[in-house]
Amino acid sequence: MGVETPLNISVITVSDTRTPETDKSGDVLVNSLQEAGHALHSRAIIKDDVYLLRAAVSQKIADPDVHVVLMTGGTGFTHRDNTPKAITPLFDEEISGFGELFRQLSYEEIGTSTIQSRVFAGLANGTIIFCLPGSPGACRTGWDKIIAEQLDSRHKPCNFVDKLKRE
Repeated sequence: MGVETPLNISVITVSDTRTPETDKSGDVLVNSLQEAGHALHSRAIIKDDVYLLRAAVSQKIADPDVHVVLMTGGTGFTHRDNTPKAITPLFDEEISGFGELFRQLSYEEIGTSTIQSRVFAGLANGTIIFCLPGSPGACRTGWDKIIAEQLDSRHKPCNFVDKLKRE
């Protein structure tokens, strides 16, 4: 059964090494959003560079046809993980509960290693941006246990659909 209010979703994989053929995390997100009844607006693989990431996401935020951006990768704890530094300055509002809940759920799967996950989400210009780790398992956890319900207008007591830009 699909969602009541289909959204246009862009998927961005943050990676210096992945290709369309090896982007399993992006595949998980694309398949999940389409199975739920949402539309894939666009998909890209962007190098883990602060300014390239900021430019790509800024274009999505400015596009009236993009409601959601799902990002995978660049949220770890190495010098090449630039997603938080690149994206958080774009937010009008941070959704701090997303990272908190994700790490709680992730703890059940990977134990204390979850403390090195800097997942986060926020709203910018009526667009919601979810930033997930670069593993397919983490993308499944994020989508199945949090994001899917929050992008379904039927989920109560609240969801994000009424907070997104709509024509």
